[in-house]
Amino acid sequence: MTDETNKNGSGAAAPEENVKAAEPEATETPEAAAAPDPLELAKAENAELRDKYLRLAAEMDNLRRRTERDVRDAKSYSVAGFARDMLAVSDNLRRALDAIPAEARESADAGLAALIEGVEMTERSMLAALERHGVKKLDPTGQKFDPNFHQAMFEIPNVEVPNNTVVQVVQAGYTIGERVLRPAMVGVAKGGPKVASSENETPAA
Repeated sequence: MTDETNKNGSGAAAPEENVKAAEPEATETPEAAAAPDPLELAKAENAELRDKYLRLAAEMDNLRRRTERDVRDAKSYSVAGFARDMLAVSDNLRRALDAIPAEARESADAGLAALIEGVEMTERSMLAALERHGVKKLDPTGQKFDPNFHQAMFEIPNVEVPNNTVVQVVQAGYTIGERVLRPAMVGVAKGGPKVASSENETPAA
């Protein structure tokens, strides 16, 4: 009996061992099924590369635009210092012309008249040359005072024009491109109606 029992026991245990040995094979199948699809991986990688390419293209386009703007600004404003110095020379020519009395102009002999005409031509030629390089003269007379372009030197009592209106230009101002090369020194009206900013407002009911 003992021998038969041992034989039967060992025989019964053998199928269990076979089942345990077969279990790993059964668990390998889901893992194989869960493996990523190479096609999906390729699509994801392609989308990532496309996104990087679009970002790089946008950055290069922005860099190109910034470079073009910097080059354009350099061309426009590189002469700003030189132009500012030339304006001082032009101011001296204008002062020299303004210092000549009206009587002296009218009674000037041929030599003095030629000298006056030569100084005036020099002033006009210099201003024309500056204008060709983007320097423009400001003429703010009659305009509302703008601290971005004008420098108020004094106030003039005048009730006939709106308050803060430029009524006198002491020294001409100039711009180069969109920048102020030199603000205009002006006298502004004081005491007039303050309607410059309230004309378009709707009256309160």
